[in-house]
Amino acid sequence: MDRTQQTAALPGARALAPQLDALTGLRGLAAWYVVLFHTRVTLKATVGPMAYAFLSHGYLAVDLFFILSGFVLWHSGADNPAYRGARGMARFWLRRIARIWPLHMVLLGGFVALVGLLAATGRDTSFYRWGELPLHVLLMQNWGMTIGLMWNEPAWSISCEWAAYLLFPFTVMAAPWRDWSTGALVALGCALLAALWAYFALHGSADYLGYEIQRTGLMRCLLEFWMGNVLRMLWARWRDVPDICTGAWAAMIALLEGGVVLQLPEASYVPGAFAALILALSLEDRTPARLLRSGPLHWLGEISYSTYLSHFLLFIVFKMLFVGSDLTVGLGKLALFLMIVLAASAALYRLVEKPAQHWLLRRGEARLTA
Repeated sequence: MDRTQQTAALPGARALAPQLDALTGLRGLAAWYVVLFHTRVTLKATVGPMAYAFLSHGYLAVDLFFILSGFVLWHSGADNPAYRGARGMARFWLRRIARIWPLHMVLLGGFVALVGLLAATGRDTSFYRWGELPLHVLLMQNWGMTIGLMWNEPAWSISCEWAAYLLFPFTVMAAPWRDWSTGALVALGCALLAALWAYFALHGSADYLGYEIQRTGLMRCLLEFWMGNVLRMLWARWRDVPDICTGAWAAMIALLEGGVVLQLPEASYVPGAFAALILALSLEDRTPARLLRSGPLHWLGEISYSTYLSHFLLFIVFKMLFVGSDLTVGLGKLALFLMIVLAASAALYRLVEKPAQHWLLRRGEARLTA
């Protein structure tokens, strides 16, 4: 998520409202939840059962990412005159690919180097299928053409997001959204939530949103991304309405408590709770939003894409170097790994992610305006 001044730098773009900066901090926390999720097995002997159960649900942070992405993209792109027409659509896709593809390729290159090293030392590399590598390069690896998650596993969600980005300009043009009543938009949001539950129920597991990601991940992303689009349209209607923020917090708490106590399927309440959380944070200027907008947490959000994409490779290497056959990591080693991820994220953001993004944008904009 770009900062306000970076968003405003695009011709015709609207700056993020100040309170929406809290969503950047939220994304940073979600990225670290995914990091801890992927380290959970090595922590099982270190943390208590409740903490382990909490870490085991870290995959749900991806659902938060999808809804948040749909919200922010609608905010910055749906009414942006710079994205209108065929050239505008090309500009939108250019900005999205410049945002996600360079760092993805660097990390994918790191996996190729690792697999080459494993092969040279006689280790098993069967998990990494070379024939699927072109799909990863094209960000199509989770479009239903592979048998499982391979190479940089967390990048499956980036593949699905790219599909959502490709469809986004057509989504904007698909219907006269601005003419719809607020009630109709609320009904559409509820219909998307119901469709997500029905989709997972038909595939055999509404209880688990991480079920067979290679088959369900794409639709999971699209439905939640569209939820984020609808949520942003509702935000525009409700931003000045008293008590909406309080209602959003109440809805989030009710959904979470009801879902947990009644043991409802994840698909039936978790995305709705995340939508309510995003709405509440984007509408309020109280302590939770202020904390998320604060310097340290906002910075974690700024580098969150680097954190999310790099940690899986870093953890594989870390386990090879520092973790024994019992696959147990104590708190000291965990702290070391987290510091490595933090330092790598900052370096990748500063040295790879932003420079590559700016370079691609300069070259692409020059061609679009030629």
